[in-house]
Amino acid sequence: MVATRESPRRRAVLEALRTAAAPLGVAETAERIGVHPNTVRFHLDALVAEGLVERRVEEPSGPGRPRTVYAPFPGMDRGGTRGYRLLAQILLGALAAGGPEARESATEAGRAWGRHLADPLPPSRQPTAEWSAVGLVALLDDLGFDPAAVGGGDGAPPDSIRLRHCPFLELAEEYGQLVCPLHLGLMQGALAALRAPLTASGLEPFAEPDSCLAHLTPLAGASAE
Repeated sequence: MVATRESPRRRAVLEALRTAAAPLGVAETAERIGVHPNTVRFHLDALVAEGLVERRVEEPSGPGRPRTVYAPFPGMDRGGTRGYRLLAQILLGALAAGGPEARESATEAGRAWGRHLADPLPPSRQPTAEWSAVGLVALLDDLGFDPAAVGGGDGAPPDSIRLRHCPFLELAEEYGQLVCPLHLGLMQGALAALRAPLTASGLEPFAEPDSCLAHLTPLAGASAE
């Protein structure tokens, strides 16, 4: 199906409905934009399917058949492009202007989101370091980091996690002093929420030509088992 933003004719049909003082029928809409009713009917059906227009049946005030009319749903058109990268640049730029404290603010924001995103075990079960590392790798995979555990095995947790993809690569290249601490904080927050006996102790941005490296360290007094 052709999206509304890609079809000038469909946009014209939607605009006719939006500027009308009352819901319009097929013939009225066709007359307003100067096209055949069958063409309008096709685009109206598509707009209904896209969730932009509502189809109603009006009962006649006197003798006659019910009349099918169309009205736009209220609210802003959800078609078109988004500028989330620009928004991120604006917010990161404002955070960077905060001076030396900006790095810790980014880390703490990451920790908060890590705690929010993690899925811990029930309180009655104690997570092992290996299970915690597996949970962290799964979370990072869901977020698009393409992680791979390095080391570990036979019940021992990995020493580090290789991050082979950065979902915020361009932003990290521009604002690495904030984006990378945010990533580290996210891992720390997730491990804390998992009640893990280990933490993310450091993140080496672009430690290898194709990846970053997050280091894992047991917490003081914690057992890896």
